Amino acid sequence: YLTVSIEPLPPVVVGDAVTLKCNFKTDGKMREIVWYRVTDGGTIKQKIFTFDAMFSTNFSQMENYRKREDLVYQSTVRLPEVRISDNGPYECHVGIYDRATREKVVLASGNVFLNVMAPPTSISVLAADTPAPFSRYQAQNFTLVCVVSGGKPAPLVYFKRDGEPIEATPLPEPPAGASSWAPRNLLHRDLDDTKVPKSLAADGELGMGNPFPTADPPRGLAAERDSVTESIPETVVSREFPRWVHMAEPIYYFRHTHAPVSDGTVEARATLTWTLNPQIDNEALFSCEVKHPALSMPMQSEVTLVAPKGPKITMTPTRARVGDTVRILVQGFQNEVFPEPLFTWTRVGSRLLDGSAEHDGKELVLERVPAELNGSMYRCTAQNPLGSTDTHTRLIVFENPNIPRGTEDSNGSLPGHCGFRFVLALTLTVILELT
Repeated sequence: YLTVSIEPLPPVVVGDAVTLKCNFKTDGKMREIVWYRVTDGGTIKQKIFTFDAMFSTNFSQMENYRKREDLVYQSTVRLPEVRISDNGPYECHVGIYDRATREKVVLASGNVFLNVMAPPTSISVLAADTPAPFSRYQAQNFTLVCVVSGGKPAPLVYFKRDGEPIEATPLPEPPAGASSWAPRNLLHRDLDDTKVPKSLAADGELGMGNPFPTADPPRGLAAERDSVTESIPETVVSREFPRWVHMAEPIYYFRHTHAPVSDGTVEARATLTWTLNPQIDNEALFSCEVKHPALSMPMQSEVTLVAPKGPKITMTPTRARVGDTVRILVQGFQNEVFPEPLFTWTRVGSRLLDGSAEHDGKELVLERVPAELNGSMYRCTAQNPLGSTDTHTRLIVFENPNIPRGTEDSNGSLPGHCGFRFVLALTLTVILELT
């Protein structure tokens, strides 16, 4: 004489209002109605609603004792704005007094599962392990990573190229060398095909982008590099990859993983790996799209693979003097570059001020420049898997009136005995005045 039923609920989206209805039938006398939220796999039940019939009794007017109607009660709990933390099972417990004795209570219950969905909050596409060296002379794998956060359940992620879906081979594990790019030693920059003499190019010594046996340039190129200190114009010198082209269409490999987050959402990661061909992949538009039941339309993020062009370099101070700290910084490019390039600084025809052959990073700092650096040329090479470009700037060092001419050492600082001479002269002057 007591039945409880709860209608199943369809999935709801975060922020929606939800009504939990507990329907029951009984011909007994009501004691209480209690709603519980069940957590930790059923081990913990949190009371969220209670109706005590001792203080508020609902009953039906019966014409005689033998003619009894089934009373229908309904207990409703409303959640105005559901959160992900509201996801889970709920139970409705109904208690009535036993017919034989009022000291006993008969219980019945029903349960329902509230499935709360959350649309993804962010999506981004990035290149794996950048910036990193990338060989211009052999084909290598390239990986795009799409990261989707904030969704529940895990979304469906897929890639497109120039607006067309990519048919990719699914991978349970990333291919060897695709998940990360191991550091690779680039050949000497002066071996770039745009700087090779026409005689060598015509003979096919660099055909199909094959590297030289060693990283050291041949003597002819080395001699040419040493003699170009003054002949390099102070303009951007663009360079391209060797023109090796794949005959077949690229084969794409796809991997999709997801990891639960503490707030109940899922972070999904999708990777797309293929053998990069700068000849056809430069300026190609790749997009990552997401389908999710909580989204009315797909969510997407897109990037265009582009080689760096025309770095913009600034030097501070603009009028450097002996002893100043000079900073040469790459502020940007004439185009949008993806993936992030790797910057390498060199001094044409010589080593850097600290004695190193090259320096990595967007900024080159020359501390306490000496007069010997006047007229020196600095080259910044910016490269990513799609190509590379060079730009040069010349350092002009003016005399510093605060430093007597000819007293600075090779580091632009005053010799250590200069201060001693000054103190000795001052002491002699004081002694002469006293006598």
